Amino acid sequence: MANAKERDVLDEDDQFEEDEDSQKDKYLTFRIAEEEYGVEIACVLEIVTAQRITEVPDMPDYLKGVINLRGRVVPVIDVRARFRLPARPYDDRTCFIVVQLQDMSVGLVVDSVSDVLLIPGQQVSLPPKLTSGPASRYIKGMGRAGETVKILLDVNKLLLDSETAQVGALQP
Repeated sequence: MANAKERDVLDEDDQFEEDEDSQKDKYLTFRIAEEEYGVEIACVLEIVTAQRITEVPDMPDYLKGVINLRGRVVPVIDVRARFRLPARPYDDRTCFIVVQLQDMSVGLVVDSVSDVLLIPGQQVSLPPKLTSGPASRYIKGMGRAGETVKILLDVNKLLLDSETAQVGALQP
């Protein structure tokens, strides 16, 4: 028979498994230009409105700088610039999706956040082999949601190893 402390630990384990299961196959969807993208909800830490970015010199054009998020320094990647899409001014719909990218928090600038969708694994297809350029490495799959298709991204592949080190250097 488990004592009270052991029961609490067991309850926490059960809660962790339930939380993990409740995030399975869920994607936060967002818009960039005319396309809808999604990232696994499990890697999303929070969503914040666009705020002042402190520019850091000698960084790639897609790395816009850092923000102060409640005392934490968070590097910010403009996904439009990363995908080599034309720039557009930030507006009241522009959001920063703060994700866990490998072992650091990173803000992703997106045009707008759409929804959290359940896209079961059987509704996710491999990405088409239409491109062999660097952008194809970001795509985890194509998720069918109703009559639409969402481009599902692998946030851990948004940066190359060398770029990850450069971005990581921005965090104390």
